[in-house]
Amino acid sequence: MSGNPYGDRLPLPPVVGYAGDWSLRPGDELAFHLSAREAPCDCAASIVRLRVADTGPDGPPYLEEHIPSPLDGTHRVAVQATAAGSFLRIEPSEPLAALQAFALELFVRPGLGPTGRPQLLFGGWAAEAGRGLALILDEAGRPAWIASDGKGAPRRFTLESPLRAGCWYGLRARLDRKGGAVALELLPLPDRRPDFRRPAAAEGRLDGPLPALERVTLAGTPPESGGPTAWQFQGRLEAPRLWEGAEAAVFDSQPFAAWDFAEGISAESVPDLGPHGLHGHCVNRPKRAVRGRRWDGSEQDWRDAPAHYAAIHFHAEDIADAGWAPTLRWRLPEELRSGVYALKLEAAGTAYHAVFFVRPAAGRERRGGLAFLASTATYLAYANYRRRLLPGGAELFIGALPTVDPVDLLLPLHPEWGASTYDSHADGGGVSFSTRKRPIVNLQPTDRLWNFTLDLLILDWLEAEGLDYDIVTDEDLAREGPAALAPYRCLLTGSHPEYWSTTMLDGLESWLGEGGRLIYLGGNGFYWRVSHLDDCAAIEMRRAEDGTRAWAEEPGEYRHQSDGVLGGLLQRCGRPPNALVGIGFVAQGFDASAPYRRLPAADDPRCAFAFEGIGEAVIGDFGLAGGGAAGLELDATDPARGTPAHALVLARSEGHSNAYQVVNEETLVAAPGADGFYDARVRAELTFFEHPGGGAVFSTGSIGWAGSLWRPGVGYGNPVARLTGNVVRRFLDPTPFPPPPEGR
Repeated sequence: MSGNPYGDRLPLPPVVGYAGDWSLRPGDELAFHLSAREAPCDCAASIVRLRVADTGPDGPPYLEEHIPSPLDGTHRVAVQATAAGSFLRIEPSEPLAALQAFALELFVRPGLGPTGRPQLLFGGWAAEAGRGLALILDEAGRPAWIASDGKGAPRRFTLESPLRAGCWYGLRARLDRKGGAVALELLPLPDRRPDFRRPAAAEGRLDGPLPALERVTLAGTPPESGGPTAWQFQGRLEAPRLWEGAEAAVFDSQPFAAWDFAEGISAESVPDLGPHGLHGHCVNRPKRAVRGRRWDGSEQDWRDAPAHYAAIHFHAEDIADAGWAPTLRWRLPEELRSGVYALKLEAAGTAYHAVFFVRPAAGRERRGGLAFLASTATYLAYANYRRRLLPGGAELFIGALPTVDPVDLLLPLHPEWGASTYDSHADGGGVSFSTRKRPIVNLQPTDRLWNFTLDLLILDWLEAEGLDYDIVTDEDLAREGPAALAPYRCLLTGSHPEYWSTTMLDGLESWLGEGGRLIYLGGNGFYWRVSHLDDCAAIEMRRAEDGTRAWAEEPGEYRHQSDGVLGGLLQRCGRPPNALVGIGFVAQGFDASAPYRRLPAADDPRCAFAFEGIGEAVIGDFGLAGGGAAGLELDATDPARGTPAHALVLARSEGHSNAYQVVNEETLVAAPGADGFYDARVRAELTFFEHPGGGAVFSTGSIGWAGSLWRPGVGYGNPVARLTGNVVRRFLDPTPFPPPPEGR
């Protein structure tokens, strides 16, 4: 844990936490997992219903409602260590501990060069006690045996040949505990790059008694007192095998244990094919379905050639569960209304919110009414987004200085809380997993206007309009499919529903086919495919092949390990957003937002209800998100990508700056002028079309639209809010939408 290097002017929360679940119903019990950051301390706790985020001086005042509960009051919160960093744990075994002489073979691809610290490959090592026996890469990246009884300095035998990052090696090691004889043999494996790596081998002795193989792990070891993995190996391992005996010829016999990483790639378990059943378990979800030493490009799907993907990639930043014990519990009252809630933790003049979402009690949904779909998969994808806090091109990319909330400043101090899927690991590979079982510092009502905070603005507008609604989350849609939406006539998305699983899309399409009405109130939605894991507590995603992305997936690793689906852009997976909501992502820019100009189709009788009471030709030349309704990320129609032929484009944005760039998947050849000044593709389009099931779809095409529901000095009484309200009320009207005229 770290102190506060920012000083008293930027106080940091001394207590943080997370809710044990995100989607609940009245009557459910919810556990909160809390930890003090530095030392045990007191904090005031309360349940609040979040109404309006901190939108800045021009927006509506921050608003949260206190919900009386038994949790009200002061609580003592202890420090809880965070278990981060992935490794493979081998089941304890008497035969393993009894080995007097043994030989080991495994294949290694380091992700980093010399790290200045040991990296454990295989062994039983207690890092805090400095006791055990292990095969490591030493501080200079060289293979070494290390042994210690914890009473003196560890004894080492080192092969003077450092491993090169990104290259595969075969490594054989032998050890005799009785006589202390040891041997190391390194064989570089060829790839298509010419290099001058050479085999190396050495034999020697480790003096003194050598400990038994106990508490065996691969790729790192958990400290006895908890916390991040010690001696973390960052890179790939494949096919570890163990023999009884330390003579050179032992490698030609049947192994004592053989862990096959090609088996059960979707699982967290790793089978031992040897006679003792020393099965392994992956801790903190290292990355599987990755290229192993045999991959030659002939196969692209790990399910068709598991032997080509028989490696596991371990990272220090991997985290599947912080492992904090529950601190407080609360049973949701039966009368609690649906909404967005949080456990608010106040201490030392700061506040931290552990957010969760409440659905209506079962059977009490607003039948034929309105539901808001909380984009929990997208919130997870962005959870603990660190990249914008790093030095580099952030200012140039967004055309402005980044906005940073004081709570964001916790991230550099706590790498153990994990990163977002927009960040990269230390070895350059992208982060593919995100979990809610950890503190998420940017899911706060005080964070910048993006995702969650803009979505709260939408909910406050609904309250101001008197439009009753229920909350449904992505998790609910993933678990229940169309049944999660069945009670509702109209579904409203948030500002940026970017990440979708196949089951979510199937459920939404099925509901639309039964007459549902969808209002897509955002931009860059329905863009990346994810898979849900751990009963929807986590997601997996891979930024495959194409797309506007923070990192690119390694070739051949485009399929998810959890379920084998092809990752990447949904449009490349046969699910283009245009076919679902009429529009798809075309451009982004972050300096300033622009207005829409009304088009003739706005007067079409099919959608005249949308502009009732609105005479302006220019709509949304104001807003909290960049000063306009069309901004940040923009969507537009494209018949070639599936926009229905009968779709009406009611308005189109104009006047974007050259900070707005056409997204790279829309550009076959890089050329100057693909920006808001010169390229007509840079636009957001307000779109409407009827659905064959009797429903309809209305799409705004802009993340910034939600920020223009409020107008400084006017509030929610403005054309953007009025137009949105017109659409919601018509979509709640049970009158079916008739099919469009013939020929449309």
